[in-house]
Amino acid sequence: MDPRIRNHAEIIANHSVDLQEGDNVVIDAHPVAEDLVVALHELIGEKGANPVMTSQRTGKREQRAFLRASDGEFETPEHELALIENTDVYIAIRASDNVTQTSDVDPEISAAYGKARRPILNERLSTRWCLTQFPAPANAQLAEMSTEGYENFVWDAVNKDWDDQRDHQANMVEILDPAEEVRIVSGDTTDVTMSVAGNPTINDHGKHNLPGGEVFTAPQPDSVEGEVLFDMPLYHQGREITDVYLEFEGGEVVSHSAAKNEEILTEVLNTDDGARRLGELGIGMNRDIDQFTYNMLFDEKMGDTVHMAVGRAYDNTVGEGNEQNESATHVDMIVDMSEDSYIEVDGEVVQRDGTFRFEDGFEE
Repeated sequence: MDPRIRNHAEIIANHSVDLQEGDNVVIDAHPVAEDLVVALHELIGEKGANPVMTSQRTGKREQRAFLRASDGEFETPEHELALIENTDVYIAIRASDNVTQTSDVDPEISAAYGKARRPILNERLSTRWCLTQFPAPANAQLAEMSTEGYENFVWDAVNKDWDDQRDHQANMVEILDPAEEVRIVSGDTTDVTMSVAGNPTINDHGKHNLPGGEVFTAPQPDSVEGEVLFDMPLYHQGREITDVYLEFEGGEVVSHSAAKNEEILTEVLNTDDGARRLGELGIGMNRDIDQFTYNMLFDEKMGDTVHMAVGRAYDNTVGEGNEQNESATHVDMIVDMSEDSYIEVDGEVVQRDGTFRFEDGFEE
């Protein structure tokens, strides 16, 4: 086994989820990630915890068969909910043998399925959870990389000193955490403002998402004004969506478009009322992620990007007494901030053309 896989597993167990004796652990992974699953089972055995293996969340072939055979009416699967209710640690490992496996599932059915599973999502988020990536060949192909090149890319981004990364990101947390208003400007296509007053800024240094490498918070749901062109594509429901454009008034999306697969974007926004509002503002800060790979777990962490998510706001990003945006969905989309762009916090430019105020090369 590649020693980097064991290192990856050790970071998950010891850093991300703080694995303890007696923990009930659910590992949700595609079979192609077997080596990482085996390494995790060894660590779970050494620790004296209790593993259960599933592919419910990441096993796309059976999910496609189920959704295509269904009539679009779903109830929350109580037996799966009961499993998560009795789980201390939840580890999801992304990997695929076909990244477009669910591309021929009706978007309305996918949206209804996600809505029915919202209680399971809520329960997962109450565990010590981690979402990570195994460098499978299909994911390498999507990234337009060789398998070996993609393995190097993934493990360079994952197997790093997360204490150093935390300290680097703390500079941005210090700026954003007490802030009232944030403005994002990129070229002549993006100019959006939002209030983050009273909402905590989270330093993501590999605790939940691995790799980590961002700071993020929640906008006040009714405060978002302006327009955004998400000029980096995303994969959702097995399909590519490009050039997503959203216009906000009073916090709500009042106009939207996409150059490709706009109907999927429409279904996302129609999931529920909260899907038309922003639940997250994130700023990428992981300099070891230096190329776009069509994988949001990595792409949103790039050091010269900003991402925003329509839908659910995470509990830990909403301050006491502030409104939390509720939704059954949470879909991240990315703005390239490397050129003709800036982030302004309470009237002060804190990043210009991808370089932060506290980094060498920042220009006023």
